[in-house]
Amino acid sequence: MSKIYEIDKLDREIMGILMKDAKVPYTDIAKRLIVSPGTIHVRMKRLERLGIVRGATLILNPARIGYDMTAFVGIYLIKGSAYSEVIKEVDRIPEIIEAHFTTGEYSIFVKVVCKNTEHLREVINDKLQTINGISRTETIISLGESIKKQVPIDS
Repeated sequence: MSKIYEIDKLDREIMGILMKDAKVPYTDIAKRLIVSPGTIHVRMKRLERLGIVRGATLILNPARIGYDMTAFVGIYLIKGSAYSEVIKEVDRIPEIIEAHFTTGEYSIFVKVVCKNTEHLREVINDKLQTINGISRTETIISLGESIKKQVPIDS
C-alpha cells in the first residue's frame, strides 16, 4: 500500500491551479497565491519527490489525429502467475494506453484506442490474443466518454 503524505492548503491550491492548466507559469501562481515563485518551485519539487505529482503531461485528443475508436478489453489469463510476462507484452502494443490488474472476471482490463473497427480487430486478434498466457479476451466498445476528471483535492 502506498504511503499517504500530508499536504497543506498551499500545496492543494498550487495543484488545483496546475490541474486546470499545467502551463500556468510558477510566477503567475505565486502572484495569485501571494508567495514567491521560489516557494512554488520548491513545493512542486517536493510534491514530485514524494510521488504525489508525476510531472506534467501533454494530453492529445486521439480523435483529432485519426484514432476515432476507444474500446475496453477484459483479458483472461490461463493462470494468474502469467501476469508479469503478459503485461510486458501488452505494454509493447502502442494502441493500449492503459492497463489495470483487476479483481473479478478479468485478470487485466485495458483501454485501447484505434482508428476504426478493422484496426481494433487487428490489435485484438493479431497482437493481443497472440500473447502467450492469454486464454481469451472480451471487448467493450465505447460510444463516447462522458466524464473524465482528476481526483479531487480537498481544501
